Amino acid sequence: MTATLTPTTPVADTRPVRLAPLDILRLGLLGIRTRKIRAALSALGISIGIATMIVVTGIPASSQKALMNELSALGTNMLQAVPNSTGNNPVLLPPQSVDMVRRIGPVTQASAVANTHATVYRNDRVDPNDYAGLTVLASKTNLLKAINAKVQSGRFLSPATEKFPTAVLGSVAASRLGVSRAGGGASDSLIYVNNRWFTVIGVLAKTPLSPDIDRSVLVGWDAARTQLKFDGHPTVLYIKAEEDRMEAVRQVLPATIYPELPGMVQVSRPSDALAAKRATQSTFSALFLGLAGVALLVGGIGVANTMVISVLERRREIGLRRALGANRGQIRSQFLTESVALSGLGGLAGTVLGVLATVGYATYQDWPPVIPLSSVAAGFGGAIVIGMAAGVYPSIRASRLTPTEALATA
Repeated sequence: MTATLTPTTPVADTRPVRLAPLDILRLGLLGIRTRKIRAALSALGISIGIATMIVVTGIPASSQKALMNELSALGTNMLQAVPNSTGNNPVLLPPQSVDMVRRIGPVTQASAVANTHATVYRNDRVDPNDYAGLTVLASKTNLLKAINAKVQSGRFLSPATEKFPTAVLGSVAASRLGVSRAGGGASDSLIYVNNRWFTVIGVLAKTPLSPDIDRSVLVGWDAARTQLKFDGHPTVLYIKAEEDRMEAVRQVLPATIYPELPGMVQVSRPSDALAAKRATQSTFSALFLGLAGVALLVGGIGVANTMVISVLERRREIGLRRALGANRGQIRSQFLTESVALSGLGGLAGTVLGVLATVGYATYQDWPPVIPLSSVAAGFGGAIVIGMAAGVYPSIRASRLTPTEALATA
């Protein structure tokens, strides 16, 4: 028996070709690579928008930071507590009151000074009736941090020196006692306090937040006990606390300092600069939001306009791809990917440009450079979102073109 071979007709595979994500990305970047100048100009629009957003948030934020630093220097986070003495019976604050204040959660610094009622002279040859009108205060070693003071020359009291007869002079006290700099020799660094010699180890710069310190001679807490018969009761407490908790701290301070008689403790109210600082923060925040929204809107309109024009210019390409078997979904993916890629490149360039411009301008103005991380993230992320939104209509319009329509109008 002879077998007969019957030729068979091959069956065409009509299944649609599916593109991998990498292939779609490659197609989307094709238009960018082949039209580099147009792509650069298209990305320039979104980069300017994103750079504007970062600049209009970064520069005001840097200016705000500089303003906040100036306002903070006015004592927006400082409080003072003093005994509310009435009549001839002075109220004595507990010696442990400073340690008790430190236990309050929002308190960041707590220090104190105390009047020793000692007299001070330039030397032992001065007439006792020729009093310099200065106050000798026992001081905690962390006083400078609590009142935003600085040492002009020499050094401040420390755990190593507070037990010895050493002193630090306020700016006015140094002038009255004839001491211009600390450590300038034996005759220039000794003062006479209650018939005892004290060595001047430092001179403070002016302290506008605490003018009483300018007219004071500061000695160590332990040295005041041993040398000047100080009883250990503070007369003024200086407190620093978190600015958003100032009112709460002020309410609990009297009962914390003097639990038995909280009414005998008078606490200063927060500085008026704190209210101004809070108002400035809210004003700047509203300004940031408005300017950033306008910048993003302008960038999005630019990308959408560019992609619509791109569809009109590339009708022949769309027709050829449709004739070769590309379906509408692939055409949409191609143009949507191109739009996102353009916006992403523009967003990256705009973010770098905005950061550099902000840092440069802040440095020129001698401001602390502040780049809000939210603006940087919103800059690049917003560019991607804008690219997707701007590419929806052009990609749908391109996918609706039939091969004959696209080739006929090209």
